[in-house]
Amino acid sequence: MKRESAARREVPTSPVDTPLTRDRIVAAAEDVLRRFGPAKATVVDVARALGVSHAAVYRHVATKAELRDLVVSRWAEATLPPLRAIASGPGPAPQRLRRLIDALIAVKRRRAADDPELFAAYRTLSADAQSIVAAHIEELVGLAAMVIRSGVQEGTFRALDPVAAARAVLFATSRFHHPAHAAEWADPAIDAAYNDVWQVLMNGLCIAKRAVRAGRGSKL
Repeated sequence: MKRESAARREVPTSPVDTPLTRDRIVAAAEDVLRRFGPAKATVVDVARALGVSHAAVYRHVATKAELRDLVVSRWAEATLPPLRAIASGPGPAPQRLRRLIDALIAVKRRRAADDPELFAAYRTLSADAQSIVAAHIEELVGLAAMVIRSGVQEGTFRALDPVAAARAVLFATSRFHHPAHAAEWADPAIDAAYNDVWQVLMNGLCIAKRAVRAGRGSKL
C-alpha cells in the first residue's frame, strides 16, 4: 500500500486555471492507465492528475464506465485517419486493399511497441466497450468494402458482395492486426505467413493473375 500511495503522489498535476475539457480528461485518464493499469485507475486518480476535484470531472463525464469508453473510443479513432485516406485514394483496388491492411497492421504494431502499457489497458477496457469496438470494426469493414467495391467496378475483383468480402478479409488477417494476437507479432515468420494469407485472398478475389501479382505489398 505504501508503494502504491507513493506512486500515486508522483502523478503530475495540471494547473487548476486551465479550462477542463473532455479531451484533457481523457488524456489524463490515459496517463493514469499507463501508470496504474485499468484495475486501479479511477476517476479520483484522474482528478488528482488534473489537479481538480472528482466532482469537476463528473461534470464532464457521468460515470467511470463512460470515461473508460471515451479512452477506448479515442484509441480506436486514432488508428483511422491513414486508413480512410488509403481507402478513398487513387490506384487499382488490389494494391489499395493491400496498403489498407498493411497500414492497419503497422499502426497496431507501432502502438503496441511504443505505448505497451496503454495498449495492454486498451485490450482490457475494450472487453467492456462492446458497442464502441463494434462501431470501430464496422468502419474498418466499410473502408475495406469501399476498396473492394471499386475493384468490382474496375473489373479487377470478381462480382461479389463487397461488405461480406471485406469482413472475410479482416477476419482472415486478424492474426496480424487484432490486439488479442499481439504476443505473436514478434514471431520472425509472421510476415511470411501474412504474405501467404494475402496470396490466398487475392486468388479468391481477383479475376486475372496480373491482379493477384499487383495485390502483393512490401514486407512490413
